[in-house]
Amino acid sequence: MNAFGSYAAIGDSFTEGVGDPGPDGTYVGWADRFAVLLADQLPEHDFRYANLAVRGRLLDQIVAEQVPRAKELAPDLVTFCAGGNDIIRPGTDPDDVAERFERAVADLTSAVGTVMVTTGFDTRDVPLLKHLRGKIATYNGHVRAIADRYGCPVLDLWSLRSVQDRRAWDEDRLHLSPEGHTRVAMRAAQVLGLPVPADPEQPWPPLPARGTLEVRKDDIHWAKEYLVPWIGRRLRGESSGDHVAAKRPDLMPL
Repeated sequence: MNAFGSYAAIGDSFTEGVGDPGPDGTYVGWADRFAVLLADQLPEHDFRYANLAVRGRLLDQIVAEQVPRAKELAPDLVTFCAGGNDIIRPGTDPDDVAERFERAVADLTSAVGTVMVTTGFDTRDVPLLKHLRGKIATYNGHVRAIADRYGCPVLDLWSLRSVQDRRAWDEDRLHLSPEGHTRVAMRAAQVLGLPVPADPEQPWPPLPARGTLEVRKDDIHWAKEYLVPWIGRRLRGESSGDHVAAKRPDLMPL
């Protein structure tokens, strides 16, 4: 097991931590939680962490805005999760997105110690995204092949079965809940051979049965609160990340 003295996370809302609000109103998320597990392997104050991720960013935006900064920081470890916002857009080609992703991986691996890449989730139970399951699986296959070519560890979210539970997801059904982010952080640590405080695949407690009426009411609430605004932003060409800056642009102690 390598000891990583510095870590930079790049990506979109998933890596920024949307769905996992902290006490001060900023998002925490899996990358912050993963950084804590990394820091636990080193003496106090010897670990530094940056999070460059911004919600809503497409792959080319991440490559243009975050990859150069990550190279400048030159940490021991970078996590690179990108392409998901591209894949869910109509008409995008996962083969084309993967080619651009590979160019960024090649660039990163030439400048930093280790680059961990991340697959997409299995969306079979996500109402807004389940019809894209095949497209996501194709992209994931490319990501795994790219990781093999460049010697990158893979945070495989498709195989993380515990996040198929609806309690792993925020009310918006697009972002993880705090518990979902926690499970991803522990899986990321496992990929690098780090000890974790619990099994990320630990079974969830049983859920009480829900009637058809309750499910329908939840779906209507979700559509009004989240789906309609999401569609509206797409139609207006807006992003949830407009006017949002990276929360940790520099490598700093935790």
